[in-house]
Amino acid sequence: MARSVRFMNDESQGSNNNVGYKRPPRSTRFGKGQSGNPKGRPRGKAKGIPYDGVLSQLVTIHEDGVERQIPADQAFLLYMTKQGLSGNVSAAQTTLATIEQVQNNNLERGALEVPQFIIHFVSPGNPSTAMMALGMAKKLDPYRPTSRLVLEPWIVEDALTKLGDKRFSVAEQTAILKVTRTPDKVNWPDWWKVYA
Repeated sequence: MARSVRFMNDESQGSNNNVGYKRPPRSTRFGKGQSGNPKGRPRGKAKGIPYDGVLSQLVTIHEDGVERQIPADQAFLLYMTKQGLSGNVSAAQTTLATIEQVQNNNLERGALEVPQFIIHFVSPGNPSTAMMALGMAKKLDPYRPTSRLVLEPWIVEDALTKLGDKRFSVAEQTAILKVTRTPDKVNWPDWWKVYA
């Protein structure tokens, strides 16, 4: 037995009969060529990345144990300068290009003020630098200048073998454990009591 199926379009069913999900009544639909947002996007919105809003925010920096707040653009330039002075060639090039651009802008505006940078050098006798160069210690966060150093397991193990009869207290053992990068890789002596 064959069935005949008849399809009806919107016009034959009436104007509001076929209403449901994603099918609003014809009387409330937008007409052909009519926008759903007749006023359009407001002027000045979404015209790029908000550099001024981000770079003008204040950030807290620590210098010589003193906290101070400076704008983010100055903090970024200070960070890039420190990276450049520590041997990062691309950071040095970026810093020099930025300084040159600022000086050119100041000359164009007739400003005589030249930006000043105060840089504190770490004394060459700093044992942390030497320990990192020798592979005895590693920074927990290599991208942060004030990051804490941790000792490599092999140097801790070697130091423990050279102790002789000396033994550490539980507090000293805990302190040594905290500054060891991977304490589970150290072959601790038999008298050792504190483990990770």
